[in-house]
Amino acid sequence: MSLRIIRAGVLDTIQDQGRYGRQHQGINPGGAMDRFASRVANILAGNDPSNPVIEMHFPAPVIWFRDASLIAIGGADFDASINGEPIPCEHPCLVSRNSILQFNKNLNGARAYLAVHGKPAFEPWLGSYSTNLKAGAGGLNGGPLKRDDEIPWHSGKDLSKFLDGTDRRVLSFSPGSRSASPELLVLPGKEWDMLDEESKDVFLSEGFAISSHSDRMGYQLSGHPLNLKEHIEMVSTGVNFGTVQLLPDGRMIILMADHQTTGGYPRIAHVISAGLPSLAQKRAGEITRFKMTDEENAVGLLRKQQQQLSDLQIACEDRLGMFFK
Repeated sequence: MSLRIIRAGVLDTIQDQGRYGRQHQGINPGGAMDRFASRVANILAGNDPSNPVIEMHFPAPVIWFRDASLIAIGGADFDASINGEPIPCEHPCLVSRNSILQFNKNLNGARAYLAVHGKPAFEPWLGSYSTNLKAGAGGLNGGPLKRDDEIPWHSGKDLSKFLDGTDRRVLSFSPGSRSASPELLVLPGKEWDMLDEESKDVFLSEGFAISSHSDRMGYQLSGHPLNLKEHIEMVSTGVNFGTVQLLPDGRMIILMADHQTTGGYPRIAHVISAGLPSLAQKRAGEITRFKMTDEENAVGLLRKQQQQLSDLQIACEDRLGMFFK
């Protein structure tokens, strides 16, 4: 089977959970910005949680399914429809042969994830299907999906018999709603104590807006500038998804999925792993606030997320079993 891009969106790429073990070669992990949402979509589509998905921004693409498919959409709600009929986010959905998926408006969130049962029928790059835009490698032809791109996909299942002649069949179970917090929980960075006391207070009490210049590499923040106690020259050191760096002009940037492998700016904080999905769904202009936490709470919240995924996977294996016997 295959999928065809009838109309490209603003930035559609194939992503999975990332490409690890190559940072010493200057190749960043990349991967889906909202890895929790991509896992949810995969589980609902009967896939392994780490399978590749299509990451979409709004305006999103129009996609033609050449064969009957089991799909799920996670993350942002872009008002999806199949052949003009609405389908909900975070529900498994069977779609018929020659169906057209489109997205009509941005109801909430910044990134949506389309999971299709099966896997791409092409080779990964360095162990991952994620598109590395800077290297021009991975994904499909190393770049964003374009009009008329054909994405070969292995499903191995004939699902048309479960549709009973209809265009779509939405299955009535989902992971349940999750609320996004305006606060980002952070841990202190290596250079946190280099901030002056007033800047520490500003960081933890004021809101910062996400700039329109933000992208998959980093979110630039606008707000009250921060200051160090004294000027320092730093050796470039390793950075991660969620590292909050202080730029020379006092502005901050939060490094995102396509961040560089090393950086020479002070690392004043790190967004906890459990907070990265919420961060990835923030749009330009949104105000966010930081709240300091500790490692014990950060680990506990991450374990809670992992348990949610585990519970969902058990439920889906039971409910979707009829399609894959």
